[in-house]
Amino acid sequence: MTAVTVIEQLHDHLLPLGLAGVDNNLETHLERAGRENPSYADFLLGLVAEETSFRKDKSLTGRIQQSRLPYVKTLEQFDFAFQPSIDKRQIQELQTLRFVHEAENVVFLGPPGVGKTHLSVALAMEAMKAGFSAHYSTAQDLVTDLGKAAREGKLAQKLKTYLRPKVLVIDEIGYLPLDELGATLLFQLVSTRYERGSILLTSNKSFADWGSIFNDTVLASAILDRLLHHATTVNIRGQSYRLKERKKAGLLSAPAIALEDSKPKN
Repeated sequence: MTAVTVIEQLHDHLLPLGLAGVDNNLETHLERAGRENPSYADFLLGLVAEETSFRKDKSLTGRIQQSRLPYVKTLEQFDFAFQPSIDKRQIQELQTLRFVHEAENVVFLGPPGVGKTHLSVALAMEAMKAGFSAHYSTAQDLVTDLGKAAREGKLAQKLKTYLRPKVLVIDEIGYLPLDELGATLLFQLVSTRYERGSILLTSNKSFADWGSIFNDTVLASAILDRLLHHATTVNIRGQSYRLKERKKAGLLSAPAIALEDSKPKN
């Protein structure tokens, strides 16, 4: 039996066993073993470690695809120097994922473009790297989806989409007002997830303005009561990253820059 035949037979056995990571890099490991002459145990450890790493990467890729994140961002990519109002130590504490383990929420408040979505996506990524499931939706898409399900008599089934993930990102609360049905459905979702799973939420409105979002101050208070009972609130007071990049690219004239900088921030 030639060496080539043995390798071919190894490939034939590895895939049915589900050892795709080993199968993909078998020749590399064999070549390294020929050069370094490791012990049998060390060689086997290398194969097992390869398979473990492959499965972790594959699982993470699957979780990211299912999460529907708008993009992949990390905390390492966040420019804390540009947003000095953020306490970096607070974000590092959130990075430990204690809030996920304890089913607590995180709320990012601030004007458009200051990095609220980046931070929420990055924390969702940290959770997925740790093996937790996550799901992203804008507030408007979420209530539209739930409203459609409610009208079709499929609300209970659709709610599971937003209840199942360990981390739910609800982005852009306050950019558009919610109708009565949308506000009620969001209240139902927040109430049902209460102390069961974490919510990462971003809003350009202060809590005092949430009554205008829901067109109902009583309902807004009820949502905030459940959302903030176990929560960390991060207030970001700074300039827009997007405006910064436009300035760097020379896409804003001096009068336009002055006009943008003078606009009131929500």
